Amino acid sequence: MTGYIIRRVLQALPVFFGTTFLIYFMVFAMPGDPIIAMFGDRGVNQAVYEQLRAQYHLDQPFIVQYLIYISGIVQGDFGTSFSGQPVGEILAATFPVTVRLALIAITIEMIVGIAIGLISGLRKGKLFDNSALVVSLLLISVPIFVIAFIMQYVFAIELGWAKPTVSGEAGFLELLLPGIVLASISIAYIIRLTRSSVIDTMNQDFVRTAYSKGLSTTRVTRVHVLRNSLIPVVTYLSIDFGVLLVGATVTEGIFNVPGVGRTLYQAIIRGEGPTVVSFVTVMVLIYLAVNLLTDLLYAVLDPRIRYGK
Repeated sequence: MTGYIIRRVLQALPVFFGTTFLIYFMVFAMPGDPIIAMFGDRGVNQAVYEQLRAQYHLDQPFIVQYLIYISGIVQGDFGTSFSGQPVGEILAATFPVTVRLALIAITIEMIVGIAIGLISGLRKGKLFDNSALVVSLLLISVPIFVIAFIMQYVFAIELGWAKPTVSGEAGFLELLLPGIVLASISIAYIIRLTRSSVIDTMNQDFVRTAYSKGLSTTRVTRVHVLRNSLIPVVTYLSIDFGVLLVGATVTEGIFNVPGVGRTLYQAIIRGEGPTVVSFVTVMVLIYLAVNLLTDLLYAVLDPRIRYGK
């Protein structure tokens, strides 16, 4: 297992450097001068202009700029935004909020999506199964901003069960309603994915063998059917966690959540290259870590999978 982890980490290194190089190139090597854009409609002060270019290493060749950036990342320095605020402070203020929101959404997806998908798969063609398919199709068809406005109006404004917008503290209870909205579409996919996987597993020989041995339906479902049906679901959840971190822009905007999505969108609009590159770098690291944990979880779910060699 240790050897496998080391190999995966070594395989992740070219992915990390390749991705960060591509993002850095797209932000800083494209036409246009971000320093001139900072001055706006005002005249460009040449002395200040040269000082800022030197401060952000924009007077260096592109490859040198990238190497300086990577060396800073290795030392835990994410640089400074064009507004003068350390990017590390922006990350420290926004990432915990979005991580809490993503964890709430993932938890809801796992509990609700897997439970409904499991029951639907076990009751294929019955009323519950047909109802779940209709509801999941409805969730997939409705845009997330429509779901967000409906949930905000009904549960926050009309019923008063939650706050319509999130405060600066962004606690777990305040993020519960945005988390439900963020999880809504993914729940629909997990329901369908779990259902199809359960149906396929129910037709396997080892399930029929388990029943023939006299095992109870509960034990067969829990140990044999559910466990062997979760691998594709776990794969989807691992991908979805990264998507939730970066794709929560609409939900964060509607509920005024001070998280990564809204901050990254504002940084792109303002042309804050250092902020955009650093945010994407952290997301790449999270993706790589989640993918490694997912691969290790496969061996827990399916004893036939081994990483010893």
